Amino acid sequence: MPNDLHILTPDGLPSLTDKPGVSYIMPVLNEAEHIAQAITTILSQDYDGEKEIVLALGPSTDDTNVIIAAMAAADPRIQTVDNPEAATPIGLNRAFAHTRHPVIIRVDAHSGLEPDYTRQAIDTLRTTHAANCGGLMRARGKTAFQKAVARAYMSPIGLGGPAYHSGDEAGEAESAYLGVYRREVFEALGGFDEDIRRGQDWELNLRIRSAGGRIWFNPDMEVTYWPRGSWSKIARQFWATGIWRAELIRRYGSKNSLRYFAPPLLVLGMTASVIEALLQLSGRTKTWPKFLRRFTSLVHVPSFTYVAGIIAAAGAAKDCGIRERFWFGLILPTMHLSWGAGFLRGLVTGAGSTKDGSR
Repeated sequence: MPNDLHILTPDGLPSLTDKPGVSYIMPVLNEAEHIAQAITTILSQDYDGEKEIVLALGPSTDDTNVIIAAMAAADPRIQTVDNPEAATPIGLNRAFAHTRHPVIIRVDAHSGLEPDYTRQAIDTLRTTHAANCGGLMRARGKTAFQKAVARAYMSPIGLGGPAYHSGDEAGEAESAYLGVYRREVFEALGGFDEDIRRGQDWELNLRIRSAGGRIWFNPDMEVTYWPRGSWSKIARQFWATGIWRAELIRRYGSKNSLRYFAPPLLVLGMTASVIEALLQLSGRTKTWPKFLRRFTSLVHVPSFTYVAGIIAAAGAAKDCGIRERFWFGLILPTMHLSWGAGFLRGLVTGAGSTKDGSR
């Protein structure tokens, strides 16, 4: 391992002071609804060390930048940098370039930190000697639709997978939600890959682990996440996410988890079922041999099973009304199929310049 990367290992990282300064970095685009609350949760952190917030401002078309300008004028800890490309990794790197503290905390404009988040993070970095740590993404909603999306985010049959969705026990992890980084990560690895517009967190964590660094999940570190507020925005968000995950598969192959192949397989299975149904309704299968008709009809079994599972999940959802239950049953397949279709598109064509059009 090169000497300059050894600094990211548990033995190589220098010790943190008792109250190290913290720099919060956040890319922002069209977040007028959430940005004031997101910044307020940062300023309200129960932590006595020095704090600064660096916001990378995209070309918002709402009042986001006006709100930020007013808050920055009232508090010198809030700083801004321009991010005209509106690209998340570019914005994060530009924000980092204007920081000065040894701990870097990535924050999202759709998120709100629990009051003890920073203190928990510093303690985690210190005790585990991790290069990056993260906590539990606690999705929440205000409307029936948004609550249904939040339920899908937290459900094992929704996003599932990573510990920061499901709430596993504390321990080493593949990646981290948002991330609380030692400054050495950016200095040794050069920050986020600016060619990866989604999934850049996973890719940076892969480089950390490849350098011998440790990623740690602490479920006591909680972040409130406010999902997109409309069906079309959810569909576009997951379409773009699927495309970029396929790009990461193309680049890094087996270093990705097999779970990422479930949604595209679902899309292929559902497509095959629809084609079979159309052939049956048109009468074309009547000329096929009987054994072949029975065999091809089996393609409906996985699709019917999936639909039945979605209906059962929506029916079993607790502590919610009819509208939220309805949206929950619709959002689950929207996430799965949008992500899976995007993945298949990205696997064939690559991500190119695909952006998340939901903001």
